Amino acid sequence: MLNFLDYAVIAFYVIFMAGLGWYFRRDTADSSEFFRGGGRMPWWMVGASVFMSVFSAWTFTGAAGTAYDSGLVILVIYWGNALCLFLAAVVFAAWLRQTRAIVVMEAVKERFGRFNEQFSILLAVPTSIIVAAISLYGLTIFIAPVFHWNLQLTICVCGALVIATSTIGGSWAVVAGDFMQAMMLVPVTLVMAAFTLELTGGLTPLLAQLPPTHLDLTGSASPGFGLIWVVAMLIERIWLQNGLSSGWKFLVVRDGADARRAAALAGVLFLLGSALWFLPPLAARAQGVNLTERFPELSNSSEAAYAAMAMDLLPSGMLGLVVVGIVGATLSQMDHGLNRNAGIVVRSVYLPFLRPSASERELVLAGRISTVTLGAVIVLLALLFSTWRDVGVFNLMLSFMAMLGAPIAIPMVWCYFTKRSPDWAAWSTSLVGFVVSALTGWMPRQTWFKAWAAEANLADLVRWVTENEFSVVVLVNFVVCSIYFWTATYLAPMRDPKRILEVDEYFTKLRKPLSPAEIASQGVDMTPLRIARLCDIYAIFLGLLCLVPNSMRGRICIGFCALFFLGTAQALRWLARRETARVAALNTAI
Repeated sequence: MLNFLDYAVIAFYVIFMAGLGWYFRRDTADSSEFFRGGGRMPWWMVGASVFMSVFSAWTFTGAAGTAYDSGLVILVIYWGNALCLFLAAVVFAAWLRQTRAIVVMEAVKERFGRFNEQFSILLAVPTSIIVAAISLYGLTIFIAPVFHWNLQLTICVCGALVIATSTIGGSWAVVAGDFMQAMMLVPVTLVMAAFTLELTGGLTPLLAQLPPTHLDLTGSASPGFGLIWVVAMLIERIWLQNGLSSGWKFLVVRDGADARRAAALAGVLFLLGSALWFLPPLAARAQGVNLTERFPELSNSSEAAYAAMAMDLLPSGMLGLVVVGIVGATLSQMDHGLNRNAGIVVRSVYLPFLRPSASERELVLAGRISTVTLGAVIVLLALLFSTWRDVGVFNLMLSFMAMLGAPIAIPMVWCYFTKRSPDWAAWSTSLVGFVVSALTGWMPRQTWFKAWAAEANLADLVRWVTENEFSVVVLVNFVVCSIYFWTATYLAPMRDPKRILEVDEYFTKLRKPLSPAEIASQGVDMTPLRIARLCDIYAIFLGLLCLVPNSMRGRICIGFCALFFLGTAQALRWLARRETARVAALNTAI
């Protein structure tokens, strides 16, 4: 269990993350700075942030449990994330940055008009709030019983930490926090993987001890998986992450080339990480660890597979870093959601409808108020979920995103490839998708429908649809919504001359790289030096921990993490020198 060193690591993390908001408090001069870092954030920091915003505690809990129960099929999700990001690096990331929008809904408005912007806000903001609340609850329902923390208090502390950081420091604190949390994960993951392979005698013996069905990448032996699930998951990953309304993550970099680099870096991190994250839960299965006996408080004890191996293998202090990694992964999702949604509320609702003449100072204040309000709603929802029992939180999130996320995302990807789809095609496609989700996801679970199916000799089909709900919802949505969108485009193309001109101008801008003058106007970004100082602080703290009484193995592991942060700091100083030279060259060329 956790000891003094572990709690010291956790306490320092809380203080450190809370201090990030104060550290970046002056980088919020206007709404562009507050919501997207002025569009000049370094690609390496954004790439790590994109990785952390998709990555969550689900990796160490729900996904680890799937690896324990079903094997390598879990890799499909993470390979799907990597494929999605590599596609973004080749196609979508540069386009999204070249919209030159401050928040994504401004790009949606340019492409599909004001109604679609407001329609998307009406769907996207509540959806992301619910997802964030489910993530926060999913984190705490795992952390609380495993480490014997109070569930409701954990929700409030984690929520307050994110709200404070996002409110004071804006997007700079959010993205910098994500980068630091990614840097915390890397050495811990490496140490955990090394100890796991030491326990099993290597990768080959580990795989040899697993049931043969665990080596099937389609998971065909496990209910709900199979080839159809693999196809559905890849489609869901690609469409959900690359849609126009999901482009917020690439609006913050300096130009389209940096957007590509950020996407590629995040994709590489997913490929490398997925090769290491699931070694511990697979080893737990291979070693016959009885998780039900160890964690009777959990409704799904397999979700504690990673934590169980960490508690068995890691020396003092390192388990605290694992807890920090699990907490940070979920909080990175929540802080992005807060900053993004506050930006949408302020730039797409408050500014155009309530205060068109608002100053930049007022917009930043409105952003802070929106952040606190939305954060409070997320915490209250998570507290509500904590009163439920056996909520099945991780499967709930997957189904929730399939039923609501897919209908929203499908027209937002296809719109990249046609100029003539009418504005109404976007929102009506989403409505069609919601109907499809209800018919394929909600209705088969209703008692009255099951009774009707039994009378019509369709009980087996309904049972199969229910067992494969995620796959059915995603695939049927993809087929039906795609057919509907393209049918609307060809049979009723956009005919309004004014809108045709506006959309043509939008696509011209989308394909046009930022000019040297636009890039140079953003100024020299000294973020690498500032992040290097943060890495120095963490390295010093970990170095001091090496002086605390501990086993030799524990000292070596903590020392390795300290050296990793020192090496990162030196690399960032080198990047700072390159950035200064780059901007100087641009100014000379203008």
